[in-house]
Amino acid sequence: MVRPGVEFVRLALDAMGTDRAPEPEVAGAIEALEAYDGNDIEIVLVGDEQAIRAELARHERIPPGIHVHHAPDRVTADDSPASVIRRKPESSIVVGLRLQAEGEADAFVSAGSTGAVMACSLFTLRPLPGVDRPPVGTLLPTAGELCLLLDAGANIDCKPQHLVQFAHLGSIYARDALGRAKPRVGLLNIGEEPGKGDDLTIQTHELLAVEQGIRFIGNVEGRDIVKGECDVIVCDGFVGNVLLKFYESVAGYIVALLRTELDKVPDRKVELDHVFRVLDYAEYGGAPLLGLGGVSIICHGGSPPKAIHNALTVAARAVRSELVRHSREDLPILS
Repeated sequence: MVRPGVEFVRLALDAMGTDRAPEPEVAGAIEALEAYDGNDIEIVLVGDEQAIRAELARHERIPPGIHVHHAPDRVTADDSPASVIRRKPESSIVVGLRLQAEGEADAFVSAGSTGAVMACSLFTLRPLPGVDRPPVGTLLPTAGELCLLLDAGANIDCKPQHLVQFAHLGSIYARDALGRAKPRVGLLNIGEEPGKGDDLTIQTHELLAVEQGIRFIGNVEGRDIVKGECDVIVCDGFVGNVLLKFYESVAGYIVALLRTELDKVPDRKVELDHVFRVLDYAEYGGAPLLGLGGVSIICHGGSPPKAIHNALTVAARAVRSELVRHSREDLPILS
């Protein structure tokens, strides 16, 4: 395990999670290790050892720090997330999380079944004291800096105190992992006035307005997100997931439209490379499941190597910033 003052990090990567596993996982792990200087990180590829080693053999050079841990089973889309722990204890998701729980890894990254990763993470890593509903956070590109949205889909039916917990967890993550000294927290709503919205948002606004330890800036509307007016956006998982899927689809539409137009004027391609990077979800790594006694990062099932690489970077940053310890220390116990 990572000890205070020690920079060495060991990351467990589910090598059987993506749609084309283990090809993107192996390539992403190699990219991540090649991007680091020194010997301060190791990546454990968890999954079918024969398949992983066959994929590794396709690469000319394997950097130091790659390890393989055999897990003979794999979670599929047909598996019930709630039953994975019991029915597939030797799957790559369960084994990878178990490595972290047993101190053999400091974080876990997977592009497997989102429901299974969430359920197994909750069971294996356990929520921190004061956390009733661990939320999934995801980063959204804005006109300013990246904004953390939570919950992005883990919790559909929420109470006001749950959203207050999300605000605290988001603030801690934005401070530790994103380097925001005083993160601005906004409550997603249909209007800026305190009395706008349904019962959940009205009651949540009342609580956040007097909550200590949070820089609450009030209600924010959808248009405010793109402007970059806050660092953390809080909402329930139903609204958050709808927003996330819409955000991703619009980004994909814009990228496709730009590429079509660029084919007509190839000499302008370089000028818009930055636009493509901003709108590409792979640039931002995975989505952290916050409020747990460990680090669990969830990726898209269609993640390319770049997304796996960046998710591993997100995981390493969370470990090195001691996100879990700070969350445990700073999160108030709410009634």
